[in-house]
Amino acid sequence: MATRETDSSLVGHFNVLEDPRDPLRRRHNLIDMVIIAIAATIGGADGWAAIGQFGHSKEAWFRQFLELPNGIPAHDTFGRVFALLTPEAFETCFRGWVASIRTFLPGEIIAVDGKTLRRSHNRAKGLAALHLVSAWATASRVVLGQVATDAKSNEITAIPPLLALLMLRGAIVTIDAMGCQTKIAEQIVDQGGDYVLALKGNQGVLAAEVEEAFIEANAKDYAGVESEALETVERGHGRVETRRYRTLGELSGVPRSALWKGMNMIGMVESTRESAGKISRETRFFIGTIGTGVGDFARVVRAH
Repeated sequence: MATRETDSSLVGHFNVLEDPRDPLRRRHNLIDMVIIAIAATIGGADGWAAIGQFGHSKEAWFRQFLELPNGIPAHDTFGRVFALLTPEAFETCFRGWVASIRTFLPGEIIAVDGKTLRRSHNRAKGLAALHLVSAWATASRVVLGQVATDAKSNEITAIPPLLALLMLRGAIVTIDAMGCQTKIAEQIVDQGGDYVLALKGNQGVLAAEVEEAFIEANAKDYAGVESEALETVERGHGRVETRRYRTLGELSGVPRSALWKGMNMIGMVESTRESAGKISRETRFFIGTIGTGVGDFARVVRAH
């Protein structure tokens, strides 16, 4: 597959993609179409018609590094060719390319979260709305990977294969309470990462132990224990939000901490919001492997 000099990383990663078309009927190079589609999508194109329009509007630029033996493909050609590609093979190439160009920052936060796509259901065919579990690099602002499920309740099974696709060494993974599972925590540590996991009812006993540990430490004014605190105040749009972050490294009062690989801290966030004369309060608890540095803890919680 011939191209002139271009981004060797992009071409190198997608040159291995198998072209499913009849060799005698190919009018456009597959790598040309891939590069145009990726560039167009990054530029905001949200469909084949928009990708085709983008290609035509930037044809002079593309000709600087693509062969384009028969010009820019029509939008329906893009749609037809991409429909023939194996999604898993394209995804593998794309992940490899993104990983090669992403600048990885030590301590980068990877937020794993699920979201149901509205209007993605099909009642006629009995299909529920599509639920995506995504991994988002908060500093690089890049979606590192996604796994689709057919229900929010399946997030637990979707998270491990999603994490397996990622490079976690040096990263901090944060997951909502749904993903607070010992096996998931173990996988993160085994892949070289740290974790901060939210606690809720799905870990009722552990959550109760963590809350009690903070109550006991607070009764002693945190004397003689490894702990840090931080308070932030934000004002805007007629409301004031105060957050009090507290970490605790004394886990003797948390027997179930022994079940969590690498766990060395628990965290608490007390949030108070004042708006229109009304005051609301919320307290959340977390477990993690990041130590008691409260600045890091606050950064992780806010990033998620």
